[in-house]
Amino acid sequence: MEFLSMEILGAWSIVFFTICIFSYLFGDNPFYKVAEHVFVGVSAGYIAVYTFWSTIWPNLFGRLWPASQASDSILMKMWYVVYGIFSFIVGFVNESIFPKGGVDSGFELNITYVVPLILGIFMILRLVPSLSWLARFSIAYIVGMISGLKLYSFLNSNILMQVKDLGINTEASSWIIFNQLLIIIGVVSGLIYFFFSMEHKGFIGKVSKIGIFYLMIKFGASFGFAVMGRISLLIGRFEELIQYSSSEYYNATPVILIVIIILLTAWFMINQNKNNLNEEKVETEV
Repeated sequence: MEFLSMEILGAWSIVFFTICIFSYLFGDNPFYKVAEHVFVGVSAGYIAVYTFWSTIWPNLFGRLWPASQASDSILMKMWYVVYGIFSFIVGFVNESIFPKGGVDSGFELNITYVVPLILGIFMILRLVPSLSWLARFSIAYIVGMISGLKLYSFLNSNILMQVKDLGINTEASSWIIFNQLLIIIGVVSGLIYFFFSMEHKGFIGKVSKIGIFYLMIKFGASFGFAVMGRISLLIGRFEELIQYSSSEYYNATPVILIVIIILLTAWFMINQNKNNLNEEKVETEV
């Protein structure tokens, strides 16, 4: 296997960035910062490109300037003049964004999609200080629309479905009835625990304590599930480090580990010397 093959370079990159992230266990250092910045930058770039080509390009441009209606009438030709301007401007960067004749994404023309186009332009104008106030319209629309949609879905899934499932099916098996009773007790006691208008004493206090037990069980189970998922990811990282330590990958893991340890040791020693010198200067000035 050639050393400069994509597989070898990929293995060395995986080992390098994994060890850089693990180096944070010994404190903040340049290797961790490099891995962190690369991860954030690559993730942001990937999400931006993926969102554009999978959502914006077919659903927005594909509905505003579909290739199937590029020359139907005079009005269409006038409308596609705007598309030609975009194609001319962006064509120097990438011709596939606005191909000649329109965007072929399988949609028909829908002129109402001009509204999200304008709101999107307003959002970009936030980068221009004199026109940043236009972004408020986009933000207000997004917040209002998402709030309305989320409120409906939240009420439907978290409240109405909960109330619907609170009933007890007497025709079911004893185990199902027992589970339904547990759900009813958990819901009622949990709600009473967060009901602060009455002092939690007597019967209300005892019920609220039951709600605390339910909440702790829920939080514990959620935490355990999260930890289990993170540990499985950690095991996967170690398995790859062990795999790439073989001679097939030119001993990537031990080589990179030794180099990073040497460089980190030198970096810590230099920083320690600088700190000592600064402390001596402060003492002499005092």
